[in-house]
Amino acid sequence: MTQEHLVLFTPSGKRGRFETGTPILTAARQLGVDLDSVCGGRGICSKCQITPGYGEFSKHGVTVAEGALSEWNSVEQRYKDKRGLIDGRRLGCQATVQGDIVIDVPPESQVHKQVVRKRAEVLDITLNPSTRIYYVEVEEPDMHNPSGDLERLVAALESQWQLRNVQADFSILPQMQPILRKGGWTVTCAVHHADAGSDPQIIHLWPGLYEGTIYGMAVDLGSTTIAAHLCDLRTGEVVASSGLMNPQIRFGEDLMSRVSYAMMNPGGDQEMTRAVRDGMDALFTQISAEAEIDKSLIMDAVFVCNPVMHHLFLGIDPFELGQAPFALATSNALRLFAHQLDINIHPSARAYILPCIAGHVGADAAAVALSEAPNRSEDLVLVVDVGTNAEILLGNRDKVLACSSPTGPAFEGAQISSGQRAAPGAIEKVEIDPVSKDPRFRVIGCELWSDEEGFWEAIKSSGITGICGSGIIEAIAEMRMAGILDPSGLIGSAEQTGTERCVLDGRTHSYVMYDGSAEGGPTITVTNPDIRAIQMAKAALYSGARLLMDKFGVDKVDRVVLAGAFGAHISPKHALVLGMIPDVPFDRVTSAGNAAGSGARIALIDTAQRAEIEQIVRQIEKIETAIEPRFQEHFVNASAIPNSDDPFTTLKSAVPLPDVNFNTGGGDSASSGRRRRRR
Repeated sequence: MTQEHLVLFTPSGKRGRFETGTPILTAARQLGVDLDSVCGGRGICSKCQITPGYGEFSKHGVTVAEGALSEWNSVEQRYKDKRGLIDGRRLGCQATVQGDIVIDVPPESQVHKQVVRKRAEVLDITLNPSTRIYYVEVEEPDMHNPSGDLERLVAALESQWQLRNVQADFSILPQMQPILRKGGWTVTCAVHHADAGSDPQIIHLWPGLYEGTIYGMAVDLGSTTIAAHLCDLRTGEVVASSGLMNPQIRFGEDLMSRVSYAMMNPGGDQEMTRAVRDGMDALFTQISAEAEIDKSLIMDAVFVCNPVMHHLFLGIDPFELGQAPFALATSNALRLFAHQLDINIHPSARAYILPCIAGHVGADAAAVALSEAPNRSEDLVLVVDVGTNAEILLGNRDKVLACSSPTGPAFEGAQISSGQRAAPGAIEKVEIDPVSKDPRFRVIGCELWSDEEGFWEAIKSSGITGICGSGIIEAIAEMRMAGILDPSGLIGSAEQTGTERCVLDGRTHSYVMYDGSAEGGPTITVTNPDIRAIQMAKAALYSGARLLMDKFGVDKVDRVVLAGAFGAHISPKHALVLGMIPDVPFDRVTSAGNAAGSGARIALIDTAQRAEIEQIVRQIEKIETAIEPRFQEHFVNASAIPNSDDPFTTLKSAVPLPDVNFNTGGGDSASSGRRRRRR
């Protein structure tokens, strides 16, 4: 009898059992995994590159042994010799299943590549970068007044630019004399200005007048995505922005899964450090190519990240962050050289990492605090950075409180039956007619609604592939407003809801949003397990906010700011119907876009703000949700849609929330409306 093995794909989370010898590409196709291939599996196109993961994946309940894939073969070797293949990568058409295996599909191997939507916001920032350019005329050497070329260069910087106590990186000395002579004793210097009290450092020289510019990179290193903005340090303008999936996703979609991977697999933390640093360096290379600049002109970089990402990026084992009291190795801001993080830009480029607030509230939350400045707000503002791990700030001029809440990856389309990450073809906006119960929707890559003329022609290239995070939130909220879903999260039967779109699905019901089976496409449904996953995520988010309100001694807030790439795409109405955030008028909920990335840009362009955020972080009061007794109480109440304790009176005065109850005892009787007899 042929043995079957578990094959689990990330980041989609799709899994299935396949016989020994099944090609990974075949398994991917049978599961509907987004793995590209042009050559039909002959090992020619290399589109089906995959990265196998080995070791213990406790979240998925699987241990991957060496030998779980077939051995490296001659086709793969031939491709690597001719075109190159990243170490650790395999070709999905050549590698076959030999045991339980976890397979990561990198972004470049996905047909529908994720849209990393952490765009750069327009900011008013004082131009005060750490590295600046100075043109100087240097005295020529004189037999009657002997002195070194460096000393005369330093004297020129002081006399012509009032820069005192200038030092030079050691790397400057071997190249300085030929550059001075080539420029006819005129030279342009790139000088790094360290913190107050530290001496300026010459880090680069050009002969004569350099008319170009220099650059810095502001990076938001998230659990799911890495987003970076390339900035002109002479103007402060964003030259290019891009992002990629965090390569660590193959070790676990949420933070604690990655901590667990490091605990269970010796050297697992170093493996994840290499993965994220390689990804970061690749992103810098990609953005430089897109902007058509020399990567060596990037002379400063600022990074923001949550505590687990902070430790793994720095090469620190996150073991202590996986258990109480969640101690950070350091919470202070860090000033490093970029090459210490294996980032290949200018050899003397600096790297600044913002301070962390607490063991589960990281530098990304500090960046949000810098960008949104709740400490300067006259009214009480709740700032929620929505992501795999939500950071929450509540404050005004009097004080600021902070906590984190483990929402998990459901908001980003993971753990959802038809879910996917944001990519062309994914449903991102939904409306359901309260009378007919029929939906209309929009997909990423098309501005038309599904009931508008030209929609189906416009999406012909992408098709409808699934539903992303913002789409599933809107779908569930619309189902609640249309009376398809009751407050407990149960979907009614066709008889109860009045629509044939509600179909029996095991012991519960599902809502069919789109049936593409006639065209050979997917059927997009919202199932009760989907709703449970979103309920758990939104309950964690609301509970964290409610806990901060308790600590502040208030039962309402004046306004809510949704931050993060995902937060920017959430409709305030749907967020409130779902009960993700406390009850406020719709017009008091605003989006800050990628506030963490904006905070990173502020710290990059205006170095005075680095001292500012370090001071703010020391004043923020940290709340640890794991030890707060009321967190669980709030969580249970927040599991209802919108909430079983908070009346949400403002919301209910603005939108209909039908008083329905589909709890008929479960099982097959759910479709008939009769309560099952207890046994």
